[in-house]
Amino acid sequence: MNENNVILTGDRPTGSLHLGHYVGSLKKRVELQETGKYKQFVMIADIQALTDNADNPKKIRENIMEIMLDYLAIGLDPNKTTFLIQSQIPALYELPMFYSNLVTVARLQRNPTVKQEIKLRNFEKSLPVGFMNYPISQAADITAFGAKYVPVGIDQLPMIEQTREIVNSFNRVYKTDLLISPEAILPDDEICYRFVGTDGNTKMSKSLGNCIYLKDSSEIVKNKIMGMFTDPKHLKVEDPGDTQNNPVFIYLEAFVTDEHFKKYLPEYKNLNELKAHYERGGLGDMKVKKFLNEVVQEFLAPIRERREKYEKAKPELFAVLKKGTEYSIEYTNKILKEVKNTIGINYFEDMKFQQFFH
Repeated sequence: MNENNVILTGDRPTGSLHLGHYVGSLKKRVELQETGKYKQFVMIADIQALTDNADNPKKIRENIMEIMLDYLAIGLDPNKTTFLIQSQIPALYELPMFYSNLVTVARLQRNPTVKQEIKLRNFEKSLPVGFMNYPISQAADITAFGAKYVPVGIDQLPMIEQTREIVNSFNRVYKTDLLISPEAILPDDEICYRFVGTDGNTKMSKSLGNCIYLKDSSEIVKNKIMGMFTDPKHLKVEDPGDTQNNPVFIYLEAFVTDEHFKKYLPEYKNLNELKAHYERGGLGDMKVKKFLNEVVQEFLAPIRERREKYEKAKPELFAVLKKGTEYSIEYTNKILKEVKNTIGINYFEDMKFQQFFH
């Protein structure tokens, strides 16, 4: 395996993962893992979760195992992927201090993702410094592992771009090629770039309460799908309907196959036929929602089954996470040491520096 083919990705442990996480990044992580071509690290980003949960660390602690269960349930394999907790890796809070000297406050304020998240969390009048430094922390995560590839949703592209800027600044200022400039890996289907919530909001989000979680029971999933937002102008069955901005059809676009039609809705050959009928009128929302429910339930069934298995093996999961974190400390310490050497602050290992004291 080429050591340059390193992947780093992760999630904040602020709640269970949902379908938006799956189509935006989790699916791609499993696919890349199975190629055997990459060294993949998956990080539970508790430092970044603290930036807007500093007054409630219990929430973060309780969700670390939930995130691990979700990871293994969707098919990430401890034998092929390394799992770690961000706050336990010294390099991940030392490197941001060095990088912060290469970034202006104005540049951080212009970051579109940061601006959006500040608004979402009502931080306009009282912005924590840690939250503003989020892009610097993310740059440290990526570069500490020497990651070339980062599977993300499209909303994270500004973060990747800022990491590239920090890498370029570091390499230019210190006349080195030490840090690797990362590349984002997006979902294959554009419809998954920014997965809508069940309420029609442009983003599925834990804070907005419009998610279908990977851990949801079949009954909860059914209730959420049956209550989904559709086309507000499609009041009667005979009315023409919009499929482009309709969450039900967006979800079908992400999950349905022709085999699903053969199994659950044989009067249609594929999604194009179903869309055409809805758009010309004569197809009710309830029939489409029932079909979507069948599709999503089939997708989630093996995930629920694996999650139930791992629920009974939590001590093993703790061991996996501890082992991966310990390995990650050793792995990132190498980059941290090289960064310090490059800057020239490796005082007690630098013979030239020691000469000043002779």
